[in-house]
Amino acid sequence: MFPRSAIAALAPSGRLRAAINLGNPILAGRDAAGGEARGVSVDLARRLAGQLGLELDLVVVETAGRSVEVVAGGEADLGFFAIDPVRGRDIAFTAPYVLIEGCYLVREDSPIRANEQVDREGLRVVVGKGSAYDLFLTRELRHADIVRAPTSPAVVDAFAAGAGDVAAGVKQQLEADARRVGGMRLLDGRFMVIQQAMGLPRSAGAEAAALLADFVEQAKSAGFVAEALARHRIQGASVAPPATA
Repeated sequence: MFPRSAIAALAPSGRLRAAINLGNPILAGRDAAGGEARGVSVDLARRLAGQLGLELDLVVVETAGRSVEVVAGGEADLGFFAIDPVRGRDIAFTAPYVLIEGCYLVREDSPIRANEQVDREGLRVVVGKGSAYDLFLTRELRHADIVRAPTSPAVVDAFAAGAGDVAAGVKQQLEADARRVGGMRLLDGRFMVIQQAMGLPRSAGAEAAALLADFVEQAKSAGFVAEALARHRIQGASVAPPATA
């Protein structure tokens, strides 16, 4: 299905090493029984390895920033990332396969009622260090300060402990944590849409990048991404449209 030269460029070790980031619960998590990584990104990695005829090694990490590091540094052949120009210096992205909403969470008694009210002097926004939200808000916020929690799943606990005035992240993660902690509410709407893509080191070259891009488009058009979202009972994420030429 894919040229041997492209396969060798993507996976030079003869095994496919895929970085799996557990910091985004929409895409990956640990199985409650055995603790193994599972989720949409794991399913995609297995499908690709099967099509390439390679054994799969999962390089499991806890944060998006670490995922970028292991792929850019050659510890993994590919990963699953939110498209961002900062990451794009080292990572070549495919077109997105999933779109995810980014939202704000505030305390129940907060005077903030709309996304537009967040970027104000003296307000502190808590994000996961190195996450897509961190990168985006670092560029976009002009007045509010950013407080970085160690990981995205740690954002709401840091927020609840008084680290900031607003928490930012994946809508579903914020909703789940708000129910767990109590006394919080999501602001209506979203402040960004995450374009979730696969990516590989730029050093892998154009042929490997084309292979990965073709795989993603086929996985979308064949219904595999939609089936994976349904299988893992993911809500609030949608399959990205076909890539434009």
